[in-house]
Amino acid sequence: MTGPLAGGGQGVLRAWLLGVPRRAPAVRSCCSQGPPALPRPIGCSPPGGPFLQGPLARRLPCPRRASGSAPSLPPSAEEVARPVGVRSMFKLPMRDSAEGLDAAFVGVPLDIGTTHRPGARFGPSHLRAESILVRHYNPSTGAAPYHSLQVADLGDVNVNLFDLKDSCRRIREAFRGIVAGGCIPLTLGGDHTITYPILQAVAEKHGPVALIHVDAHTDTSEQALGERIYHGSPFRRSVEEGLLDCQRVFQIGIRGSSFSPDPYRFSWDQGFRVVLAEDCWMKSLAPLMAEVREQVGDRPLYISFDIDALDPAFAPGTGTPETAGLTPAQALEILRGCQGLRIVGGDLVEVAPVYDQSGNTGLLGANLLFEMLCALPGVKRDPHKAPSTPRE
Repeated sequence: MTGPLAGGGQGVLRAWLLGVPRRAPAVRSCCSQGPPALPRPIGCSPPGGPFLQGPLARRLPCPRRASGSAPSLPPSAEEVARPVGVRSMFKLPMRDSAEGLDAAFVGVPLDIGTTHRPGARFGPSHLRAESILVRHYNPSTGAAPYHSLQVADLGDVNVNLFDLKDSCRRIREAFRGIVAGGCIPLTLGGDHTITYPILQAVAEKHGPVALIHVDAHTDTSEQALGERIYHGSPFRRSVEEGLLDCQRVFQIGIRGSSFSPDPYRFSWDQGFRVVLAEDCWMKSLAPLMAEVREQVGDRPLYISFDIDALDPAFAPGTGTPETAGLTPAQALEILRGCQGLRIVGGDLVEVAPVYDQSGNTGLLGANLLFEMLCALPGVKRDPHKAPSTPRE
């Protein structure tokens, strides 16, 4: 066993010194009868905990929490200092199972599928570290996700850094268990290879999915150095296996040079809508997202966001940067434009902290993951959200 409680008394002492409660307070649903439910453990399984490392990875979680049960809020920095406690995504509780969760953050620290600068294996820990600055409420959309959903951090998939195909198998098996009970995974990458086995698990549950793919690259190449599975091919492999609803695939922010026209031709031939970065320059993407919503309809949707879609002036911490990319404001428009769609999963990939000296890439990535969370089905919105113009 790993985590603060490993080793018996020493783990308890460590939790006490950090000010981390061993268990969350018991909560009673407003519509429940009888004694309160048993409390759930909190802070007892750090990234890399037993759920995604050991035999529990193969357990199928039970259905999600009953409607009306009280969600758990991460601690407020007004009450608990930001450096205190186990480092989890948004300081959410750490869990070793997806049982009872509506959504969960999952790290996949893999970068052996890269063709240029490595370092994305450290992306999940970097995103968690920067996420402490992200608060509970989204004033722009009125979303308060923790008041609507049960959300936790499930730690990291125990990937094999010596074998990419075995890593894909481990990722696929872990995500099968997560999605089986209805939990929506939001993944911290890792290079873009990881999206392929995640889509295998998601499509096994939901059938072929619509896709919003935000990236500088199409990631539809055939091979590199003789390898057909790597960070440049996840969507070509996904098409070949029937994982995607190809008439509802949108690739946004595509740009940069290529060795041949083949990756672009492949996307076009499948019916993907390819939106080049230059077609996004100096304009709002809200009209584009209105078209996307109309075309996706009620189909299950997966969102895959490569941080290199953004201009490296805003997000330098990535392995394959391309100039003249999207802006952070356009990234927010894309994700906020997904509200109301049937999102069944999402990822944020290719954050490489060794090239992110200021931490801005990690902070931006953490905010984008929060926007994904805010866009999920079932998130309630404050009808009295902050106005865009001052009230008289």
